[in-house]
Amino acid sequence: MQYKLLFSKEAKEKLKWLKTKDPKKYKKVLKTLGLMETNLSHPSLQTHKYESLSGPEGQEVFEAYVENNTPSAWRIFWYYGPDQSFITVWAIAPHP
Repeated sequence: MQYKLLFSKEAKEKLKWLKTKDPKKYKKVLKTLGLMETNLSHPSLQTHKYESLSGPEGQEVFEAYVENNTPSAWRIFWYYGPDQSFITVWAIAPHP
């Protein structure tokens, strides 16, 4: 299934920041977002439920990998909605 991506205000701001401050990371994030639109089960995403967060209305939050085996590797946190054809990118951040 293909999804349309929506972005929280924070996620949009992080994308803008990355574009100017870290273009290399920005390209990696764009590649990951592209995979999320077309194939959420792609092995490189390592998509899984993120247990310690819930969305603004209690939605299950999932994590997709931008990087792996990298110090402070970046992740994309997202949830399904507002309806079946959308996923909302909630945050784009380095893994704690």
